[in-house]
Amino acid sequence: MKKIFAILGLLIYCGSAKAQAPDYNDLIILFADAKYEKLISSATRYIEKESTAQDALPYLWLSKGLYAMSQQGDKDPMYKNAFKESIAALGNFRKKDKDGSLFQEHIEYIDKIKLAVLEQVTNEIDAKAYKKATPILAKYYKISPDDVGAKFLEAACKYRDGDKSGANTIWKETDKKMATLENLDKLTEVDKMLFRSGVFETAECWISSKQVDKAKKLLDKVAPWFEGDEEFKTRFDSLNF
Repeated sequence: MKKIFAILGLLIYCGSAKAQAPDYNDLIILFADAKYEKLISSATRYIEKESTAQDALPYLWLSKGLYAMSQQGDKDPMYKNAFKESIAALGNFRKKDKDGSLFQEHIEYIDKIKLAVLEQVTNEIDAKAYKKATPILAKYYKISPDDVGAKFLEAACKYRDGDKSGANTIWKETDKKMATLENLDKLTEVDKMLFRSGVFETAECWISSKQVDKAKKLLDKVAPWFEGDEEFKTRFDSLNF
């Protein structure tokens, strides 16, 4: 009888150990040691392994490795799309993180990526390379699928790239979302920056197409949400109403 209980205990222990997810300390160490290529390879192996394919954390570390590689000036040509791939990996991380707890735990990194997206899109807009900005924002929705600011930005880029029909379709979506939006209290500071940029890029498109009243209505609604924001005031004052 004692042997039976011992065997049962061993089976229960083994089953529990098998079910327990890895702590991924190896990925943490590789990132800390700046061994980004090895990090990417190791994280990918976890993702391809059946027992860990549904875990969220390998996708997070894959994203971190890819983003780090994207910032290196002398990177291997195989990593030329590392930035976009890091966004895609982060989107998968969010998808696998069913309760959103890990997403909130790593919000600082997520905001870092969001800010990098905003900076890259802004650079493309400044260079009038609107076609390049759109696919970046399309991937961004995997991180923040309901981001109204990103929608405003995407619509403005499509409009300036000559796709007025596509832009208007997106603006109709934002109209519905704006009708129910009362404040920006749930947004992070980076989210607010993206929202502010999207609103002004959209307003400038509408002003250029003689829809001044529409632009003013949008800005009048969001102005109280940016009270004390000098960047908002500066951009508002620069518009030609």
